[in-house]
Amino acid sequence: MKILVTGAAGFIGYHLVYNLLNAGHQIIGVDNLNDYYSVQLKLDRLKECGVILNEDISNKPNMSLIWENYIFYKIDIENFDDLEILFKEYSFDIIIHLAAQAGVRYSIENPRAYVNSNIIGFFNILELIKKFKINKILYASSSSVYGLTDNLIFSTSDKTDTPASLYAATKKSNELMAHVYSNLYDIETVGLRFFTVYGPWGRPDMAPFLFSNAISSGKAIKVFNEGKMQRDFTYVDDIVKGIVKLAFVVNKSKYNIFNLGNSKPIQLLDFINCLEEELNFKAKLEMCEMQPGDVISTWADVKELQESIDYTPETNIKNGVKLFVDWYKNYYNLIS
Repeated sequence: MKILVTGAAGFIGYHLVYNLLNAGHQIIGVDNLNDYYSVQLKLDRLKECGVILNEDISNKPNMSLIWENYIFYKIDIENFDDLEILFKEYSFDIIIHLAAQAGVRYSIENPRAYVNSNIIGFFNILELIKKFKINKILYASSSSVYGLTDNLIFSTSDKTDTPASLYAATKKSNELMAHVYSNLYDIETVGLRFFTVYGPWGRPDMAPFLFSNAISSGKAIKVFNEGKMQRDFTYVDDIVKGIVKLAFVVNKSKYNIFNLGNSKPIQLLDFINCLEEELNFKAKLEMCEMQPGDVISTWADVKELQESIDYTPETNIKNGVKLFVDWYKNYYNLIS
């Protein structure tokens, strides 16, 4: 298959590209390499896939030195013309759209970035899929679309019209836009509501990274809502496994939404304990009030996913944290 993966230098994007390359697919990767977090981390992810960038390479094909079936382009999905050139060059069989402005809290500081990337960028992708008659797109949504709810377990049948952040609102907008294009143009759309993804090569703005950095440097961890929070931490390999299976299964419906989560929520303080054990340091905790735009709990109902692709997460929190910390120590030269 010839597959376009947007957000290819991102956390999930990197792991997905690596998996698909191993399976023999031809991958065209796209990323704008923005500086929301460390550009060097993104470059190092690309390097793991054999893409070495030493100069301004915008809109130019960058061949992998390891995989002959991988070409990377530095392109911003907000730029329709640049994307259109790419769609003309390659006859894509499927689109896996992971590029987005990430982060719940940053959406309060810089809301325009979310509208530009998550709404205009997604619109550009949908328009090009329509124009070039591509039959299927998988796209990243988020568990944040569940927003302000009293439900303990999040089901795709729940109402999602009370977002707690602009980030969540843009992801809900993506689902609505996908519904329109699926209905009008007979495109199979698959929305992926990710639940707290973690693992090696993870984002520096997320809890596993922030907590590990604080613990290993002796700084205090800000524990919001005084630790009375839980998250459905999902190891990245389990996420990628779900994406790949959904990419190649024929769904009954043209419009699809799935939860991709571990379905075993972990108390935040228990997660910190796992990090302490692997880092061999005691965490200093600074108890704080709830943050604006945050939610107390996430818990994925994955029954529909199990029925569709026989999905079963394989990595428990202890093993997942160990794999993350092993990478973290190695990447930052913390192994003595």
